[in-house]
Amino acid sequence: MDFAALAVFRTVAKEQSVTRAAELLGRVPSNVTTRIQQIEEAVGVPLFLRERKGMTLTAAGRTYLDYADRILNLADEAIQVVNPAGPAGVLRIGSMECTVASRLPVPLARFNQRWPEVTIDLSTAPTRQLIDSLLAHRIDAALIAVPSGEWWLGPQDLDTVPVFREDLVLVLPPGHPEVRHAADLKPKALAAFAPGCTYRMLAEEWLTGFGTVKGRFSIHEVRSYHAMFACTAAGSCFSIMPRSVLDLLRHTGAVEEKALMRVDTYLACRPGFSTPAFTAFRDLLAGFSDIEAGAIEVRADAGNP
Repeated sequence: MDFAALAVFRTVAKEQSVTRAAELLGRVPSNVTTRIQQIEEAVGVPLFLRERKGMTLTAAGRTYLDYADRILNLADEAIQVVNPAGPAGVLRIGSMECTVASRLPVPLARFNQRWPEVTIDLSTAPTRQLIDSLLAHRIDAALIAVPSGEWWLGPQDLDTVPVFREDLVLVLPPGHPEVRHAADLKPKALAAFAPGCTYRMLAEEWLTGFGTVKGRFSIHEVRSYHAMFACTAAGSCFSIMPRSVLDLLRHTGAVEEKALMRVDTYLACRPGFSTPAFTAFRDLLAGFSDIEAGAIEVRADAGNP
């Protein structure tokens, strides 16, 4: 199986259309169809379900796509490492939603101006999923949240650089009385992202007194900070989010807030990962860091952040 065939398969899988994939790849649709048929013959099982609305992956196809992503990403990384003429190629960055919203717009624009030959492939997910994607070689780097005093990984799993310090705040419906303890909360539902989100984990620990109190709150899962803020402003929920994100949403409604804790955001990569594009991105991001310069160093151990 050659890289070109895997690239065709991946494009069809992500576009769910032979026609759209052919346009992106600069090929005729018949050539793309032939390539897919050849791959399925080589693998020995159907990878796509052919439907009137497009092409969707079978269970085997989803597994094959995961491997195809890893192979193609590693091949691209190898080219950048053995021919380090300068930042170029694709840099796959995963990030928490809050970091994309409040921290990355200016650095990414600056990076694009400085290194136009690098294509940034940006995706968002909670920290746990980002760590899994890093270890599986689906992305090259990730911006993740690591609670103070905790580390989710083994000693050699990831190298990390602290870049941002977030103040987490408890966000409450307008007019809510002062809150000193979780028992003072009027709403009984926490608006939060899906499991795997560091901030959700910290919110649940705070609500239960870090295991000393039985839970009396339900979780209302949302997909965006705008939805989280709206549910809180409407009075049906409370939420916990970085102050940097809350500042972006204040114009959409009135809420109350209470400072809770600080959590650092780290730029993480696999041990030893060092392409020119990643090095340039890491160095540029350090210039936007709000953590003391002395703390900006690669963490390759499991010590406290």
